[in-house]
Amino acid sequence: MPLGDPVLDLSYRKFKRLPSRVWELTYLEKLYACGNRLRTVPDSISQLQGLRMLALDFNKLEDVPLAVCELTNLTHLYLGSNRLMILPPEFTNLKSLRCFWMESNYFQTFPRELYELPNLKSLQMGDNRLKTLPRDFCRMESLKGLWLYGNRFETFPKVLLGMESLEILDLDRNKITEFPSLKRLRPLHLFSYDHNPVKEPPKVGQEVILVGEGAAEFMEVREARKERRRKAAEEEAEDLQISPCGNLMASVGSYPTSQPTGPKGSVANISSDVCHLCSDWLDVVMRRSMFFLGAPTKIFLTLEDCLHFCIQTRNKMNVFYCSLM
Repeated sequence: MPLGDPVLDLSYRKFKRLPSRVWELTYLEKLYACGNRLRTVPDSISQLQGLRMLALDFNKLEDVPLAVCELTNLTHLYLGSNRLMILPPEFTNLKSLRCFWMESNYFQTFPRELYELPNLKSLQMGDNRLKTLPRDFCRMESLKGLWLYGNRFETFPKVLLGMESLEILDLDRNKITEFPSLKRLRPLHLFSYDHNPVKEPPKVGQEVILVGEGAAEFMEVREARKERRRKAAEEEAEDLQISPCGNLMASVGSYPTSQPTGPKGSVANISSDVCHLCSDWLDVVMRRSMFFLGAPTKIFLTLEDCLHFCIQTRNKMNVFYCSLM
């Protein structure tokens, strides 16, 4: 590694302990140590106060190392595919944390330590053992992306209806038989409910992308309805000899011709935070793909394609999660 490089990748080296020289590299900002055989990390890691991103997933950690909780500048932490059941009280020190992956562990109850992280926007808790969420879960007001696929929910957690900042919600592979209307979640842009025993798609806002049984047909009908409205507005504008992209379109609240449409829905108004969530997700997913699938190259023309790739690839990655546990 060139002197001063802020990124160090020690992934998939079969390390049982990381080289001691690592702790001298105080200029590090990103440390990848996933896919090793680590059962802990030494207290010396607390010397790396410049770390913004730490990846320790696919190891054998049974506890979150307390020294990790001293890395108060961390914004991204990946602890998935370990053997964790709880978070230590010291975890609340990580006030800067924006993105936390803890999928494929053994959590049976939601760790309330996360309530004390005011900047947490992306939370990955898929493939754990959760059956419910606490009633005060809505305290996580900054949360924009929540992944709860592969848990043990039998009913939709009603507390989520109060999460009015959520933009991505993934409840794949649970045992939920019915979903309430999600129209009150106005910022929601992506909802995945696949592999649940439901009879029809849930009711969602007009711009929400759905992933699940019957979603494609539902969105095709929805987009056809939008197209009819758009054409009707154009015809009305022509009758009044006003351009279809003129002020009349804005005044009647119809859909301008420049708005993207299609069977997958629209993400024209998706926030920059969701862009970051997708970027965070792809960063680790693609690293895992490179290890398992031989360094694929993927180019996304639209954020919408990126979102769908995330969903599909995450489903494939679960096979590897299971095989490595």
